[in-house]
Order: sequence, then structure tokens, then C-alpha cells
Amino acid sequence: MSATQILLLIGAYFLVLILISYLTGKNDSNADFFKAGKQSPWFVVAFGMVGASLSGVTFISVPGWVEDSQFTYMQVVLGYLFGYFVVAFVLLPLYYRLNLTSIYEYLLERFGKVSHKTGAFFFFISRVLGASFRLYLVAIVLQQFVFDDLGIRFEFTVVISILLIWLYTNKGGIKTIVWTDTLQTLFMIVAVVLSIVFINQELGWSFGELLASDELKGYNDWLVTDSFLDRSHFVKSFVGGMFITICMTGLDQDMMQKNLTCKSLKDAKKNMVSFSFVLVGVNFLFLLLGALLFIFSKRNGVGIPLMDGTPKTDLLFPEIAMNGDLGLALSITFMLGLIAAAYSSADSALTSLTTSFCVDFLNVQQKDDAEQKKIRKRTHVVMSLMLILVIIAFKYILSSNVIDSLLTVAGYTYGPLLGLFAFGILTKHKIHDGYVWVVALLSVSIIVLIANIPSSYLGGYQLGYELLPLNGLLTFFGLWLIKKREKINTDQ
Repeated sequence: MSATQILLLIGAYFLVLILISYLTGKNDSNADFFKAGKQSPWFVVAFGMVGASLSGVTFISVPGWVEDSQFTYMQVVLGYLFGYFVVAFVLLPLYYRLNLTSIYEYLLERFGKVSHKTGAFFFFISRVLGASFRLYLVAIVLQQFVFDDLGIRFEFTVVISILLIWLYTNKGGIKTIVWTDTLQTLFMIVAVVLSIVFINQELGWSFGELLASDELKGYNDWLVTDSFLDRSHFVKSFVGGMFITICMTGLDQDMMQKNLTCKSLKDAKKNMVSFSFVLVGVNFLFLLLGALLFIFSKRNGVGIPLMDGTPKTDLLFPEIAMNGDLGLALSITFMLGLIAAAYSSADSALTSLTTSFCVDFLNVQQKDDAEQKKIRKRTHVVMSLMLILVIIAFKYILSSNVIDSLLTVAGYTYGPLLGLFAFGILTKHKIHDGYVWVVALLSVSIIVLIANIPSSYLGGYQLGYELLPLNGLLTFFGLWLIKKREKINTDQ
């Protein structure tokens, strides 16, 4: 597939998204941008959330991780499943009862202004890094397989990517994204299924022969129970996955903003539960695809692609799809899936960052409608520029597998959110609000120090995703230390 063909495909794809934006963004109101008028069908939200949750990271990085980790990622995915039930039956009822636009408004009501700003700040950092990780991965693929041939620099690739997202989210916001995510999820799932079919056919297998093959058995170990010291031990992965979901979905404005567009709490719960089971199945397909890619590469002598002189397994899928002589159909399938996966998460991230900054930091809800719209549009532009700068910076500082990097960073930035919400929900204590930011920063600092302790100092124990719940626990303990003492009534 030539660079020109890929550009034409990308252009056609975005024309469809811009058309959807035109149809859904005619009103251009703040109510539609932030909450879609609370009229979104739950099944549309559920299907679209699959794509937003998986993103370009899953589409490329999870298959590329199979060589090193085999199917052990499924331990984390099973933890995700239980985490989604906590979100559906604990957090969603809270958000709907308070009729929130930004979920961090809960912290304002429960604790005060400093807690509110602290929670919103940590979301802001988390989502900027998360969205940038995802778009960075897509940008390097487009760069290596399209724009390098055209003599276009990586920085320009990033600018064009963000500009296209801005074009179709500028007016409709979350109302547009609910529908574009649905289309993008469809493209992504079709892409991974067809990729499995095409590569399997090239290997001369039926689907049953693939599942029974000795080569697949060399990749499908998924349960790690030998030593609790292992970073990927089942208990650590499962618990970490559960808390990753609670934080990166339930305490994340990006994911919750879609749920809050449903007509009722009942619909939102149905959306969350149905989506969680579909997500488990789709993640398994990605791991199966990863095994197929490595089997194919070894049979046909396809080396791991290099980036800046270093082998990068994240690029194996695009290398085989684009340069593996498997036909134009696989190339088109891959590019559609990649674009859909990338932009289904990036567009909602840009919208949620705009929403949170407007509501949590600029108090836009206290201004008249005309002023709200002006502030929203300016903020949308600023958030776009910020993502561009961070993505470009990643090219020069990011070295490890992207999915692993993303989940590691989540352990640092989502921990204070976990502690704040847990303390608010599980206790009735008031706190000295002015000290919350100190507690949050100390918690993150301690976790960073712990994460960098060599395993030899811990008797061989390897730290993993359990850093996230530990971070939340430290924040919870810190909030306990700054709780207000109850006044004792001495009147008799």
C-alpha cells in the first residue's frame, strides 16, 4: 500500500467523521458539548466505549507485547472486569445522584475547593499523558510507513493528527464523540478479526488448527502463580487490573463523561456491564493476533522493525500488515483499524480535558451561555496545542513498550484520585482541605521512590501494578491524618 493510497484512505475516513460532526454539532451548545443533552442510547455508548478503552495502544502494543509476556495480560484484563462492576454499582450511582458535569465536582461538595482542584489536577496530568501515549504510538507508525517516504517530519505528523481531531470535536464535543466512537469501534473490531483471518490463511491453517497448533501453545501461557515475587504474579496483576479500571475508568472524566450522557442511571449501568464483558473478549483477540504475528514473522524471516536503531515490537503488526506481501486487503484493514483505534480515544480525551478545565478550573458554569461558549472554544484550542507538545516530547524520552509505560504512569497519577474518592465514599470524616495537595504530592513522591527500589533490596520481589492501590492507600492514610476532630458535646 503506497503512501498516497494511505493518505487518501485517511482523508476519506476523516470526511466521514466530519460529516457526523456536522450532523451532531448543529446546536453547538455547551449542554451538548459537555453532556450530549443526556439523551445518548446506552447501547451506543457501550459499543463506542470499547474503542475508547482499547485505543491505538491496544491495537499495536498489546500484540507486540506477546513475545515477552505471552498471554499474561489476560490476568490484568480479568481484573478489569471486576473493576467495571465497582464502577457500575458504586461510582455511577454517586455521579448520577449529584447530577455532575465533571466528576471532580464531587470532591468540592465532599471536602472543599482544594480537594476539588487537586483531584482535577491529577486527572489533568493523567489524561494528558495517557492521550499523548496513545497518539504518539499512532504518529510513529504513520511516520514510519507514510510520512518518511514523503519527506515529512514527525512534528508535522503530530500537528496534522491533532488538527483533524479538533476539526470534528470543536462543535459537538461529547455528543459527536458518542457516535464517532461507535463507528470507530466497529472499524477496529472488524480490523483485528480480518487480520487474524488473513494471516491465518497465509499460514495455511483453519481457525481450529491455529488453536491446536504447537506454535500457539508456545505463546499462550497466561497464569503466573509460581512465585509471588514475580512482577506478573496473578494476584498482583488481577488486583492491579481491578484498580486500574476503577481509576482509569471510574475516576476518569474522559470515560465517565460518556456514561453521564445516558438517559438514566439504569441505562448507564447496563452500558457499563455489557461493555465490560465485550472488552474481555476483544482483548483476547488482540493477544491471539499477537501470537499469530510472531509465528508468521519467525516462519517468514520478518525481523522486528527498528526505530532509532532499537528493535521495537510495537511496530511488528504494521510491518507485517504494510510490508508483509499479504495483499492490499490486509493493509487497508490495518490502517482503518489503527486510525479508528487511535482517534476513538484521542478525541474523547481532548473533549474531557476541555470539559474538566472549563468546569473545574475556570468555573465556566457560573458564566452566561455566550461567555461559556467562548471560553470552551479557546480552551479546546489550548488543550490541542498542549497535546501536540507532549507527544513530540515523547519521541525523545520514551523507550519501553507503550502499554507497559501507560499502566506504570497510571500507578503514579491516579493514586491520589483513588485515595480521595475512597476516603469520601468509605468514611464520613471532614478533613482540613488546605492540606490535601500536600498529602497527594507526598503520596506520589513516596510511590516513585518505592518503584525505583532495586528488587534485590526487596528479597527479589518485583513491583508491578500493585503500586496503584498502594498509592491510593497512602493517600487514604494521609487524609486520615488531616481529618477534623469531632467536637464532643459536654452539655449535660
